[in-house]
Amino acid sequence: MEKEKTVTRPLLPLRGLLVYPTMVLHLDVGREKSVAALETAMVDDDEIFLATQQEVSVDEPTEDDIYQIGTLAKVKQMIKLPNGTIRVLVEGLKRGEVSSFVERDTYYEVDVDLYEEREEPTAEEEALMRNVLAQFEQYTQMSKKISQETYDSVADIEQPGCMADIISSHLPLKISQKQEILETFDITDRLTRVLNILNNEKEVLGLEKKIGQRVKKSMEKTQKEYYLREQMKAIQKELGDKDGKDGEVAELREKIQESDMPEHIEEKALKELGRYERMSPSSAESSVIRNYIEWLTQIPWSYETTDHHDIHRSEEILNEDHYGLEKVKERVLEYLSVQQLTEKLKGPILCLAGPPGVGKTSLARSIARSLDRHFVRISLGGVRDEAEIRGHRRTYVGAMPGRIIQGMKKAGSMNPVFLLDEIDKMAHDFRGDPSSALLEVLDPEQNNAFSDHFIEEPYDLSKTMFIMTANNVGTIPAPLLDRMEIIHISGYTEVEKVQIAKTYLLDKQVEDHGLTRSQIQVKDEAIIDTIRHYTREAGVRSLERQLATVCRKAARIIVSGDKKRVIVTKNTLKDFLGQPKYRYGKKEAEDLVGAATGLAYTSAGGDTLTIEVSVSPGKGKLTLTGKLGDVMKESAQAAFSYIRSRSDELNIDPEFNENQDIHIHVPEGATPKDGPSAGITMATALISSLTGRPVRREVGMTGEITLRGRVLPIGGLKEKAMSAHRAGLSVILMPKENEKDLEEIPDSVREDLTFIPVSHLDDVLKHAMVGEK
Repeated sequence: MEKEKTVTRPLLPLRGLLVYPTMVLHLDVGREKSVAALETAMVDDDEIFLATQQEVSVDEPTEDDIYQIGTLAKVKQMIKLPNGTIRVLVEGLKRGEVSSFVERDTYYEVDVDLYEEREEPTAEEEALMRNVLAQFEQYTQMSKKISQETYDSVADIEQPGCMADIISSHLPLKISQKQEILETFDITDRLTRVLNILNNEKEVLGLEKKIGQRVKKSMEKTQKEYYLREQMKAIQKELGDKDGKDGEVAELREKIQESDMPEHIEEKALKELGRYERMSPSSAESSVIRNYIEWLTQIPWSYETTDHHDIHRSEEILNEDHYGLEKVKERVLEYLSVQQLTEKLKGPILCLAGPPGVGKTSLARSIARSLDRHFVRISLGGVRDEAEIRGHRRTYVGAMPGRIIQGMKKAGSMNPVFLLDEIDKMAHDFRGDPSSALLEVLDPEQNNAFSDHFIEEPYDLSKTMFIMTANNVGTIPAPLLDRMEIIHISGYTEVEKVQIAKTYLLDKQVEDHGLTRSQIQVKDEAIIDTIRHYTREAGVRSLERQLATVCRKAARIIVSGDKKRVIVTKNTLKDFLGQPKYRYGKKEAEDLVGAATGLAYTSAGGDTLTIEVSVSPGKGKLTLTGKLGDVMKESAQAAFSYIRSRSDELNIDPEFNENQDIHIHVPEGATPKDGPSAGITMATALISSLTGRPVRREVGMTGEITLRGRVLPIGGLKEKAMSAHRAGLSVILMPKENEKDLEEIPDSVREDLTFIPVSHLDDVLKHAMVGEK
C-alpha cells in the first residue's frame, strides 16, 4: 500500500463502532462536537474522517483517546430525528493515518495521510482469497447469524483488501481486533489475519455445537452403550475372537515388525499404533491413523531385486523386443556394464523423446525385463496438482500419498524401473506446479531423501531407475530438463518398419484375433504397400492398426467358410484395406515454376511441404497464406528483402516490388505451420516465379536464410531426411554446418539420397533450379 496524499478533514470519533473502506452504514450522532463536525463536512465536500475511541465510556475524547488510524468517509445522507440526534449514512472511502490533531472551537479537525490500495491481486493473494472465501463459506453454513445473500455478495468481491475488510465487518470481533485489521496495511498480512480468525471462529462454533449435542445425550444411552461394549468384549474373549480392536492392533504390530523398515520409521509407526490403540473406534482420526500405519508397512523400505549382470542376455532381450533403436540399447548396456564393475550406481534419469508410436513406453518395459527389475508406470498427462506428486497432508479428508510413493508400493522393491509417461503434458494452476515437485524426485543429489507430505518421512529413491517419455522436449520446464539425459528416438525407416511388422506386429495381431500363421499369410510386398499407401507416420502405431484390419477381414472370411487359408498380396490388399489413402512419393510429377519442396520437422516426425509462389501484376503487395506462424512469415520477409537487394545478379526486374503482387502459399491451409527452416525454400520458389526458371522436382531443401543470403543450420535433419525418403526425393540441400548430423541418418536412407551442403543461396539456386542463371 502506497501513500497517496495528505488532506485536512473534520473528525468524527466513534464509540463501539468501526467503519472499513467500501462499507456503507448508518450512524447515530448526538454529541455536540460530532454534530458540528458533520455540519462542517456537509458544507465543504461531504467528506469526514472516522476514527474509533479506545474507551467507549469517554464522553469528551482527546487526541490520546482516539486511534490514529481510521477511515475517510463520504456523508451520503443526514436526517435529524425527533429525539435530537442525527442519523447519518456514510460510505468508507480510504484508510488514513492522523498526522496532526487540531482542536477547533466546536469540533475536531485532523490532517490525514491517505493510502491507496492495490486492486489487482498477486498470485499469493489470489490463493489467500480463495482460502479465505472457502473458510467464510464454511463459517456461514455453521453460523445462523450470517445469511446466504451476505456470502454471495462477498464472493463477488475481486479486490483482496476489500474482501478482508468486508468479511471482518461481519465477524463477531472485539473493536480492538477490528482495529488491528484496519491498521494492517499489507494486504497479504491482512488476508492471513482474517484467515486465522475464521479458523478460530469455526473451531469455537464447532465446540459450541459439540457441547450442545453432548448435553442432549441422556445418561441412560451412555450406560446402555457401555454395557453392550463390555458384553461384546466378554463374548470375544470367550470365543477367542481376534477380530476385535485388540486383534487388529496385534495384526498391525506384526506387520510393522515384518516390514523391515528403518529403526526411526519403526519407532514412529509403533508410536502411532499406540495412539490408535488408545483411541475410540468411533473417532474420525482412528481410521486416518490406521490408514497411515498400513501405508508405512506396505512401502518397500529395504527390499531390492537382484540385477541380472549377464550383459549378453540383456542385449538379447533388448534385441528380441525391439528392432533398431541402437542408441537407447547402447545406453542401457553401458549402465549395466558400469554397475557390474562398481556394484553400486545411482539410477540414471533417462528421457525418451520422440513422436508417437515409436515404442518409447514398450522400450522402458523391455529395459526392466533386461535388468530383471520390477516395472511400474504412471501417466503424467494432464496432472496439474502438486499433491499428485508429493501427496496430501494427513489433516485433509481422504488424504493419501502421491503417485511416486503409490508407484513404489505397486513395484514392491526399492530399485524398480519407474516410467513417468507423457512428462511434457503436465500443466500447472493455483493448486501448484507438479513439474517443480518432480525436481526433487529426479535430482540424483536429492532423491535419496524424497519427502512425501502423507508419509512425512524421507524415502530413498536413489536406487530407482527413472525413465520418462515425451513427444515434445520444448514444453518441458528447463530446470526439469536439466536433470534428464535426453535420448531422441526419431522414427523408423521403411526397411525397419517392414522388419518390425514381420517380426513383432503381425504375430501379435494374428494371436489377438484368434488366428494362426497357417491360416493367414501376408506377403512382404503387401506390407511395403501398406506402409507406403495406407500410413504416413514416424512410428508404427497406424501400421499395427492396418494389420489388425487385415486380420479382422481374414477372420471373417475363415469363419464364414469361404476359405481355410488367406493369402494377402500386393494385388489383393485393396480388398482388405480399401483404396490407398496416401500417394507414395509426394514429389511433383514435373519441374514447376514457383513451386519448391521444403522439409519440415514436427512432433509426429518429419514431413515435406510444397511452397508455392504466384506473381501477378499489381502494386507490390506481399500476401502469405497457409496458416503460417510468425517465424515462417519472417522467413518470407527476409527472402523478399534479399531478392530485392540482389535483383540485378538474379536477372529480376528491380522494380518488381512496385508493379507486381506476390502471393506465397503453403498448401493444407488448415494445418498450422511454423519453424525457421523454410527460408531457402521460400526464397527459391520466389526467385523461380520471378525468373520463370523451374525448380527441380526431385530436390528437397531445408535451411534458414539471412538478409545477406547466408544459409544457417537447422534441427531435425534425420527426421527431415526420412520424410524426403518417404516422399521419393533424391537430392537434399542442407546447411553446411549440419554435415555433422549426417552420421545419425540410417544407411538405408543415405544410400538413396544425395546430400549437398550449401552455405549461400547462390549454391542453393545452382543445384535446385533448371537451366542457366
